[in-house]
Parts: sequence; structure tokens; C-alpha cells
Amino acid sequence: MSSDDEQPEESAGGGGPEQLAFIRETVRAAKVPRAKPRTWRGAPLAAELPVARVVVNKGVLHLDQFFDYAVPEELDEAAQPGVRVRVRFGAGAHQVRGGRREGGRLIDGFVVERRAESDYTGPLAALAGVVSPEPVLSPELLGLARAVADRYAGSLADVLQLAVPPRNARAEAKPSPDPLPAPGRPESGTWERYAKGAAFLDALADGGSPRAVWTALPGPHWADELARAVGATLASGRGALVVVPDGRAAARVDTALTALLGEGHHALLTAEAGPQKRYGQWLAVRRGAVRAVVGTRAAMFAPVRDLGLVAIWDDGDSSHSELHAPLPHAREVLLLRAAHDKCAFLLGSTGCTVEAAQLVETGWALPMTADRERFRTAAPLIRTVGDGELARDEAARAARLPSLAWQAVREGLRTGPVLVQVPRRGYVPRLGCERCRTPARCRHCAGPLEAPEQRELHCGWCGRGEPDWRCAQCGGTRLRASVVGARRTAEELGRAFPAVPVRTSGRDHILDTVPGRPALVVSTPGAEPVAEGGYAAALLLDGWAMLGRPDLRAGEEALRRWLHAASLVRGQADGGTVVVVAEPTLRPVQALVRWDPVGHAQRELAERAELGFPPVSRMAAVTGGPDAVAAFLASAELPPDAEVLGPVPLPVTDPARPRRTGDPPPGELWERALLRVPPGSGAALATALKSAQAGRLARGGGDPVRIRIDPPDIG
Repeated sequence: MSSDDEQPEESAGGGGPEQLAFIRETVRAAKVPRAKPRTWRGAPLAAELPVARVVVNKGVLHLDQFFDYAVPEELDEAAQPGVRVRVRFGAGAHQVRGGRREGGRLIDGFVVERRAESDYTGPLAALAGVVSPEPVLSPELLGLARAVADRYAGSLADVLQLAVPPRNARAEAKPSPDPLPAPGRPESGTWERYAKGAAFLDALADGGSPRAVWTALPGPHWADELARAVGATLASGRGALVVVPDGRAAARVDTALTALLGEGHHALLTAEAGPQKRYGQWLAVRRGAVRAVVGTRAAMFAPVRDLGLVAIWDDGDSSHSELHAPLPHAREVLLLRAAHDKCAFLLGSTGCTVEAAQLVETGWALPMTADRERFRTAAPLIRTVGDGELARDEAARAARLPSLAWQAVREGLRTGPVLVQVPRRGYVPRLGCERCRTPARCRHCAGPLEAPEQRELHCGWCGRGEPDWRCAQCGGTRLRASVVGARRTAEELGRAFPAVPVRTSGRDHILDTVPGRPALVVSTPGAEPVAEGGYAAALLLDGWAMLGRPDLRAGEEALRRWLHAASLVRGQADGGTVVVVAEPTLRPVQALVRWDPVGHAQRELAERAELGFPPVSRMAAVTGGPDAVAAFLASAELPPDAEVLGPVPLPVTDPARPRRTGDPPPGELWERALLRVPPGSGAALATALKSAQAGRLARGGGDPVRIRIDPPDIG
């Protein structure tokens, strides 16, 4: 986008920082008195504070600044800090023709300040109108948005689009309920199972600000435990915010809070509520009528008053990573809020990410976990099936499920439902060599070979047939299904157990709960429904497919998904059994067997510290065409301790595949460079990248270059 199309010709912030500094120095040197706008098109301006400083809804980096506008007298009362306004912006917005100012597009913005004077000495454009007198942008929310934009090398306008939901006039016109009195101090409940659990609740109720990384015991009690932490915070007269990965988890915490505190003490902010209800709930929080919030990713910016606790559940879930610029992660936003508001912080999960381990390692947060005996009692029995056993198992060669898995299914179905986790959804299997498991690829385009249902072997990209396929690695001619989808697995199990109902849960149709009766529940990771009374057994299939991904987080993510599924199974004392099909000697598999996510995360953190990988270091990814990336890196004034890794070419995106965030345009060759800095230089790296991108856009842009701070996939 060209700067000539977007930049006002005369405005307080119309030029870049260098131009603004030059104007100020020129004014001081000439001793020209500042012009104070008093009329606009002959109409009087506000008698007091006639200048409104506005952040415009234009998320381009070279316009990431405030702009001054004159306040007409008729808008004086409504144009208060925090309200939504409409302003003229762009080329010609301040041109004078025949005594009339005209041009520029009408766009939205927020008033951030009213001033007596402007730093700019020329004529100012006036506010075009006030969208609503409701102040939705508080100074606290503005400061948080600015901090997030700086951390992720993004623009303030982009963060505000994430932080402030779209206006709904009906919800705005409806008055919020009167705030309820603070509830009483809740009992510790199942927090007593943790060594420091009761003390953590007492500190919250007494107005303290403890910070903890909580490794939750398997089972259904985590939602009630989060609710009791919120209740203790409310009892101290402060507010609380809980962010969970999806709507199903939010519904569980919502139910637990309602059961503990009753109606009206908290708001539920999820996309499932619809725009009117969600905006009404958000307004109730901003107006102070509700002091607690439970929600998904967007709730990380919820304007809770007197914030006393921020909590996040399952921070390793990819749903916590925002898909829109500047791509912030909910955990990092809550860490910023905890540091800025000096409030309590709680990170909870059945697993443990390396980021959580680092918070404990640095002493910023304290660990909160149960003793080993409680974990052994609450966790199911974990059994493994490795490659050697699969090779000798006739049942596994015939139907992909080892004999141990069949036995676990048969025994589990006697007392309740059985969960079967598969790494992917759908029906079409991915094929590989039966001997060495090398993925089967097309000789013409290197696409994956498929054989769905009764069709012949063919390429999934170009469609060419491959009747005479031979493995390029070992010369083998026999194929096997390397990753079978949920529907295919459900079909196989249905034939093996014809008298047992088979249900599937995946992206197209996710089940929330299933009855406690015998049934087979086939699910993809993250879509597992909760069974009444817990599952009797679980099968974790194709573990090597998750562990073999070329990703730095492959082991951590596989363990997190396994722990999540296994935590839905009954404890070992109640006969719960989990069978994982993966090599037993691998570290994530051993961590699952011992139920030791903290130890696994600590070892991962130590290795990353030795190799200089995140989160010990800070990293950014720069992607784009080869020439664009080279020119960008040459122009960026990186910190002296920055290390450039690459660039390296990225795989060409398949035009038939749905595009994901960060994918290059289909068919185009893009490169990626990784920039790494040691601890303490992350802010300098973000500032350098933001300045380079802003300068590039101001000069006219060119081929696109994308920047991502803390990229999740650097494997």
C-alpha cells in the first residue's frame, strides 16, 4: 500500500517521526506561535480542549501514531476520551479548495485525549462525527494494547481491533445490571490435594498477588478449581480473568462458577454467544457491573476493573495463538497484564510447556503440584506398544491395531466407553512403505499417494496413477496406511465390534459429552468429549506420526495431547487403562508412562538453553520473496547481538490445500529467515523490525514481507 494513498497531507502526525521532529525544530527556531483552531467551515469549535487526539483504525506501521483533529462545538460533549469517532483520513483530507476543506475517506477511530493545543501549527481537520458516546477505550486498555503492539512489532490499531469488539447498538442501549456484592470466601475443596493449593487460595482472598504454575491432577476437577480461585479473588473485592482454549472448556468453567457463586457474578465471552450478547457481556465488564470473566482467546483483553487475578488454562493449545496481526499469544498478554497491574497469575494445565517451566526456573512463578502418590492414584495405567512388537503382531499387520489394544478395548467395553485418539480426521489414509515407513510420493510432482476406498493408487496432487510404485529408500513394493483418519478407524472398529455403537468427534462435528455406557468414541486430538464417570480405557494410535513432525515442539505437543486424552480416563484404582502406540524408549512416551510433564519440560528447557532455542532466546521469522527478504534484512538496523539464520526456501503451497495463516501465496517460492537474540534483546529486535517494516511501507512497499515474533513452527 502506498503511503501517498494513506497519509494526510497536513496533520499533526501526517509524516513520519523524522518529519515531525523537523517541523517542531523549525517552529522553535522561527519562534512561530502555535495556531489554535477556533473555527471549522465557519462553525465554532469547542470552547475548552478543542483538539482531539485520535488513533485511527488503520493498521499499517508507518501510520502507527496519533492524529490531531479539531472538535466542533456540537460534538464537544460527546467526543470524550475513549469513544468511537469517524474522521476523514487519507490523501486530500486537509486540502483547502475555495475556502472549503474536502477529500479523504471516512474511517473509524478512538479519541484517546482532549487537548487545549496541537503540536501541529497548520489547520486541522474536524471530527466528522461521534459513533457512540459510550467510552470503550480506557487508558488501561490503551496502555495494554500499546505494550502488545510493541512486543509483537505490530500496530496499535491492529491490537485495538482485537481488544475492542464491534459495536452493537441494541446491546449498548440496554443498561447493565447492578453489580452484586462480593461473594464469601470459598472453601478450598479439591485444592487441598496440592501442597500449596489452600495457601494459594488464602493469598488471593487476602488481597495478595501470588504467581503459580499449576500442574493439575488428571480428572474432571480442574474447572471447579479454577472457579474457586476466581471466587477467592472476588471475595477480596477485586476482579478476575480466566482464558481457556475453546468454547467447551469455557462452558465447563462457566458451569462451575455458576454452581459455586450463583448467577450474575461473571461474564462468559465466547464467539458462540453471538455478537449482541457477547458485546453486552463485554460492556457489563467495562462498566463494572461484572467483576469476573471467563472466555476464549479474545477475552485476554477483557477490561476487568481492579484486576486481581489472570489465569490461563492449557497454554500449550494452539488456540491461544491469535490468527490476526500482530499474532499475540494469550499467555504473553496475560503476563504483561500481571506485570503491569501487579496482580496474581495462574497458569494451569495437565501438561507443562517449556514456557511454563521457564517461569518456574527464573523464579517468577512458584510450582504448584501434588505429590507422586496422588498422581499415581488419579492417573490411569499406561501401557506401550513399540515398533518391534508391532512387527511381530499378526493383528497389527492386518488391521493396524495391536493385540494389546484389542484386549484393552474388549475389557474396557465391559464397564464403560472407550476413547480412541487418532492424529487426523477424515477417511483417506496417507500411505508409506511397509518395510521402512518412508512416505509414498508421486514420481512426477512428489505429492502424497492415496488409495481411498476402492480406487487405484494415485497422486493426491496431480492425480496421476502409480500402479508400479516402488520405495525410493529400500526398494519395497508393499504399502501400509501410515496415518488413518478418524472415520476410517471408526469403520474398522465398527466391523470388529458390530454390537457396540461407534461415535466420532472431530473438526466437522465435535461432541461435548458422551454417556457412561459402553461405546467406542473415535476422536482427533483436542476434540475428545468428556465421558460421564470417565472412560474405561483409551487407545492413543499412531504416536510416531505426531512425534515425527519436523517441529521443535513435536515431543511437547504429542505429550500434551496424550495427557489431555489420558486425563479423561478413570484412575488406575478404578481400572482405567491407556495404550499408546509409540516407541517406549522415546522421552515423551516415558514422560507419559511416569506421568511427569514437569520433568519433560525441564529437560526440554535445558536442551533449548544449550542450543539457544526459544523461549531461552527470542526469535522472529521474516518471510517473503527472496529479493524482498534480502532487501528487508539489509535495511533493518538489527541489535548487535542478533543472529540471522537463513534464509531458506519454504515449501511451495499446494493450490488445492486450504490456506493457513502465514502460508505463502499458492505456487510462489518464498524464503524464511530466522532472527535470534539472547535474553534481554527481544524488545530491541521487535523495535528494529517494526521500524524497518514501517520505513519500507512508507517508501511504497513492494513485494510483501511478513514478520512474526515468537513463531510457533521453527522446526
